[in-house]
Amino acid sequence: MRILVAEDDQILADGLSRSLRAAGYAVDHVAQGSEADTALSAQTFDLLILDLGLPKLSGLDVLKRLRSRNDNTPVLILTAADSVEQRVRGLDLGADDFMAKPFALSELEARVRALVRRRMGASAPQLRHGRLTYDQIGRAVYCDGDLLDLSAREVGLIEILLSRVGRLVNKEQIVEHLCEWGEEISSNAVEVYMHRLRKKLEGAGVKINTVRGLGYCLEKLPE
Repeated sequence: MRILVAEDDQILADGLSRSLRAAGYAVDHVAQGSEADTALSAQTFDLLILDLGLPKLSGLDVLKRLRSRNDNTPVLILTAADSVEQRVRGLDLGADDFMAKPFALSELEARVRALVRRRMGASAPQLRHGRLTYDQIGRAVYCDGDLLDLSAREVGLIEILLSRVGRLVNKEQIVEHLCEWGEEISSNAVEVYMHRLRKKLEGAGVKINTVRGLGYCLEKLPE
């Protein structure tokens, strides 16, 4: 999953980014509201962590512009503990959750997981498809209870395929989902990742179908 952190406190932003990357997420960071608005207009993210006190364009204005584009990206607001009015306004403008500073990173990570589950249409921490089980908290994939040996990239592919079960996922969406700014994954690399993942999912009751020129789709095999 790809997360945009919009936070002007560099120390806090660095800590958030390190923590989220360690949990397996791709993380991009901006320090100004105008930069956040530009990034959100041009690219797709699975979650926005948004500080309200951003320079050049406030967090509330970033949120307002996001929702005016009919963009339903989940938004977790970070705000000062005493700014109740701003929190209320943020929720009214379409934020999904908020946290008051200071906060524990463990709680923030739990809220991130909950918002990502909601975006994927799941309330439970585990997703099942065929004989495959994906643990969203531990970011681990199992077949009949046995842990599959998957790389971080392969887990990322499982996430995007599960979030779009029954729909095609093209290579551009995959690259956008997996890569932070400055990273590059070629079209050939995506094919290699898919080939490796397909082999590791043999016997899991699911199949990654390739529609030439259009993309990939995760399907459940008949029992």
